[in-house]
Amino acid sequence: EVQLVESGGGLVQAGGSLRLSCAASGFTFDDYAIGWFRQAPGKEREGVSFISSGDGTTYYTDSVKGRFTASRDNAKNTVYLQMNSLKPEDTAVYYCGAVSPVVAGWDPELYDYWGQGNQVTVSS
Repeated sequence: EVQLVESGGGLVQAGGSLRLSCAASGFTFDDYAIGWFRQAPGKEREGVSFISSGDGTTYYTDSVKGRFTASRDNAKNTVYLQMNSLKPEDTAVYYCGAVSPVVAGWDPELYDYWGQGNQVTVSS
C-alpha cells in the first residue's frame, strides 16, 4: 500500500519556525521527486517546493525563497520542509506529493501519490 504520512504542522507565531516531515512507503522512494504544496481556504493548491529524485536539487516558489528549505533522506524514505520566518500568509494545509522525475514540477495533476495534509497556522 502506497502511503505518504505527514507530520510536524501546528500553530506558531509570525517569525517562528516549523518542520514538516513526509514519510513514504509502498513505492520506490528514490525514483520519485517529492513536492510540497499548500492550500489555503478558498484558494487553489499551489506548489511551494519540490526536490528532485537524483541529486536532490531543490526548487522554491518565489514567496518562500530564503525562508523554506526542502531536504530528503533516502535512507529513511523521508522528505522534510524546514519553514523559517513564517508569515500569516503561509497559513494553509500543506501536502506532500510524489511525482515521476520526468514530469516533476508545479502541476499537482501530474503527481501520483499524496499525503493526507497537515495544517500550518501562523498567527500575527
